[in-house]
Amino acid sequence: MAIKRKSEIEETLALHIRAAKLPAPTREFRFHPTRKWRFDFAWPELRFAVETEGGTFSNGRHTRGLGFDMDCTKYSEAMILGWDVYRCSGGMVRKGMAIDFLKRLFEERGWR
Repeated sequence: MAIKRKSEIEETLALHIRAAKLPAPTREFRFHPTRKWRFDFAWPELRFAVETEGGTFSNGRHTRGLGFDMDCTKYSEAMILGWDVYRCSGGMVRKGMAIDFLKRLFEERGWR
């Protein structure tokens, strides 16, 4: 099975995570026991994941009806399994807002 190509947004956030010296996430983590769903970034021991949502202003998959519905199902199933999922847009990643939030979250929750 082919793994999806990592996006520019994902690569930028990965760089920000390393620069901020946050714990290294697992990339493309398959979290569900029967579905092939994956998180862009996951800290399995914390049951915490990050999903970067691209195409928010270009009618991308995440903003069209079926794609949005599929994402909602995925995130609902993740919650049933005890996951917290932070969703961020490409703009948030590029502006540094996503990493600022992640740094605050890790600090507030005492995650190392």
